[in-house]
Amino acid sequence: MESEGQRRMLIGAVVLVVVIVVLGSFLIFRDRGATMSVTRIPNDLTLTLDGQQVDASGEIKVKSGRHTLTGERRGFQSYSTTFTAGSGDELSLKMYLYANSAEGREWARNNPEAQGELEAEAGRNFDEGQRRIVARYPIIQQLPHLGRGYKVDYTTSKSDPQNPEALSIRIATYTADGKKNALYWITSNGWDPATLDIIYTTIK
Repeated sequence: MESEGQRRMLIGAVVLVVVIVVLGSFLIFRDRGATMSVTRIPNDLTLTLDGQQVDASGEIKVKSGRHTLTGERRGFQSYSTTFTAGSGDELSLKMYLYANSAEGREWARNNPEAQGELEAEAGRNFDEGQRRIVARYPIIQQLPHLGRGYKVDYTTSKSDPQNPEALSIRIATYTADGKKNALYWITSNGWDPATLDIIYTTIK
């Protein structure tokens, strides 16, 4: 009898341990989602998350994964951004819209502090964009460059015109050996022409 009782107690203890382990694993590894706060200008814009309107006045609960956040308001240019949320993340996003009509410009005149922050954000974004462009295309720090029979400059990307941070290197040649001289100048500075989106033009 004692042996049977001990065996039952052992089985019960094992079951209890298994339940605790399973429950603990569930609590540890379950997807808790993320919380997101949105700083917005204008503060009465309409905010949608994956196509569903959400209240932007407080924290927004977001499931883990990739999402698209869109801000819209009459008189302003709409804006969308895509982000990835992880379990337990605390996200802070900015949704700043810029006026594109008389109504939007009137709002800007009546809200000078908000308009000042919009302009400061535009400046920050421009500076960050320029840093990314220079990091991607260090050659542009030497441009425009005028050499023997050629000129090297840059312009909007021919292969990716919709990307504001994509560039094409433009080589204009004036003499028969202009192209060879330009490519020599590029390689002698440590840049590989094969990695550059080059547009060649001939000027007679």
